This record gives sequence, C-alpha cells and structure tokens, in this order.
Amino acid sequence: MTTDKIYLTMVGLCCMLLAACSSPNAGTSPRVKEDFDAGWRFVLNEDRPESSSLDYDDGHWRVLNLPHDWAIEGDFSQDNPSGIGGGALPGGIGWYRKSFIPAKSDAGKKFRIEFDGVYMNSEVYINGQLLGKRPYGYISFGYDLTPYLKFGEKNVVAVRVDNAEQPNSRWYSGCGIYRNVWLVKTNPIHVATWGTFVSTQAVDANKATLKLETTVANESNESTEVMLLSHLLDATGKEVANSTNSINLGIGEEINISDVLEVRSPILWNIDQPYLYTLVEVSK
Repeated sequence: MTTDKIYLTMVGLCCMLLAACSSPNAGTSPRVKEDFDAGWRFVLNEDRPESSSLDYDDGHWRVLNLPHDWAIEGDFSQDNPSGIGGGALPGGIGWYRKSFIPAKSDAGKKFRIEFDGVYMNSEVYINGQLLGKRPYGYISFGYDLTPYLKFGEKNVVAVRVDNAEQPNSRWYSGCGIYRNVWLVKTNPIHVATWGTFVSTQAVDANKATLKLETTVANESNESTEVMLLSHLLDATGKEVANSTNSINLGIGEEINISDVLEVRSPILWNIDQPYLYTLVEVSK
C-alpha cells in the first residue's frame, strides 16, 4: 500500500496544488519521505575519486547539515576563481558524504534519494556506484538507490559538486547542496513520483468538478491487480467525495488512471478564508 496526500484550494475557476506529503496513518506501509539533511560530511577542493567509495576515510571532513553553500562562507576576493561575473566568491569542487543503515525489515521496499537543488554539475554515488550526473543546478532530481543498498549494514551516499568553472550564472548561484535532500521509501507498487495531477473542470458555489490524473507504477517481479482509492477530505477531515479504480499492472508497467470527483457546495478559497481540501490517494 502506498499513500499520497495532496492539499487543494478551490479558487474561482481553478484548483491549485499547494503541497504534497506522505501520510503517516495510511496503513502499515505508506510512502515515507524522510528528511535527509542532517549529518553530512564535507570537504572543499580535495578532489579524489576514492571519495565515493564505501570505506573511504572522511574523518577529517567537516560535519554539517544541509542546505549548505560554501561560496557564501568564503571571502570576497579578486583572487577567487568566481571572477566579477560570479560575485568574486570561491567556487571550486566540493564533496559531500552521508552514511545510513536501512533496516533489514525494509528489504523489498523501493528507496529513492531526491535532491531539491545542487549547484552545479553534480555526480551522485551510492557505495561507490555512480547513479548519475546532473549538469547545471537549477532543477530538482533523484535516483533509485534500491539495487545497490545493503540492508542492515552501513551505506554511503557521496556527492561531487563541480562549480570550478566561473563565471557561469547571471546571478549569484551559490555552491553546493543548497536545498533539501529526501530519502523516499515505497512499496514496489506505488503512485509514481510526481504521479498525481489535479485540475478543476468547473467550480462555483454550488459544485466543483475535479479531474484526477494518477500514474501507478509496478516495480515488483509479478503482474498484479491494483486498486486505487481516492478520498477528498474537507478541512475537518470529513470525506466529501471518493472513487475507486481497479487495474491490472504488468511487470515494470506504469498506467495513468483518469477520474472525476464532484464536490457539492464547495467552500471557495479567499484571502480571509484560506480553506484547504485534502486529496488522499491509496494504491494497494
């Protein structure tokens, strides 16, 4: 089972997606999104390929919490490689490492690491295995950790950040993992990352019609029948609309499910009354 919760406002003729989060009370195995910001180690301009390996000795590296920007920690200087166009603050190449131990009971789950922003040219490793490279730095991204994890043992995520070539931005860009990092855990059958989209077909004081587009993914080793349950709750937690869809998912398949929910006498959002509805989607 996996659960996705989305908060909605009904404003005039549109429905706005405000935020998404995991639900801690949606059964025994919901989507879990863990804050992964604390306890990283960092070093600047000590660029060694072995820094990505599981057993590399990073004991002399600095310990810090994310988000982190090494440029703003430095001094303005004409000698810094940033140059005038880059703000005359230090660029360079930085490495980050973080160790963690996934529980043995989570073997069989899917683990994904998500970065909200890294500037720039990042390379991400798990236990020495390169997961991917992300050029530039103004977009979020993530990688599947599952094939390389050691459950019940130490694992190390390492990130190389290369902002040495300066200047490369019209504005101050900063350097490093400058936004949050998340560790996301799901069942093999789950609502895909960014897999829920809600739009309003029509809305007035009498009725709101919401169109739901949900992508469900099967990353298990067998085909299966999946039920997608959608529940719309008002601000008090009372259910005001729901739907159920059943689909057959093949191995490795993703299917988009379209549905419509209707809300009678919706409470419309305004500045004086910023009312929120919550959409909870459960696949099982």
